[in-house]
Amino acid sequence: MTVHGNVYALQGHTPRIDPSCYIAPGAMVLGRVTLARDVSIWFNCVLRADLAPIEIGEGSNIQDLTTIHVEGVEERVDGTERGTLIGRNVTVGHNCVIHSCVLEDECLIGMGAVVMSGARIGQGAIVAAGAVVLEGTEIPPYALAAGNPAQVKKIYDPNLSRRLTLGAASIYRKRIERFKQGLQPVAWP
Repeated sequence: MTVHGNVYALQGHTPRIDPSCYIAPGAMVLGRVTLARDVSIWFNCVLRADLAPIEIGEGSNIQDLTTIHVEGVEERVDGTERGTLIGRNVTVGHNCVIHSCVLEDECLIGMGAVVMSGARIGQGAIVAAGAVVLEGTEIPPYALAAGNPAQVKKIYDPNLSRRLTLGAASIYRKRIERFKQGLQPVAWP
């Protein structure tokens, strides 16, 4: 039995989800969301694309309790919408807030991190657990950013960064089938 989270259309916008994806029970996916091949959305995440798009690239995983949201035209001084774009093979750890920003390919966002509107996390960069990336901040490729506000602490060798970030993404990609096939509801008193 395959278990699915809650997927909703909103005002004529239906999420576009590749059949290879996994959406865990309790997760909410609504509106202008696009999930590419082998994306996993874990327990009790919220992806609310009510005002602008959320796009998540192939092989990325959004772990338990993460919230992803966007900004609409009424919230922005320039009158434009700003969505959230997450690249390929990105790992977003448990309990993160990802808001109207760009996470380039192969990033790793640590548990409890916050990435605010207009921020851009470069390819292969790592945002440490608990870090707060302020509005409009750009973290360069292969950097480690930590703290509140997040600041670049070092730049990794691209090969090392790729091993770390792709390894994390690979682990979650492998979990998709195990959960699709093995998660079973249990009756209890």
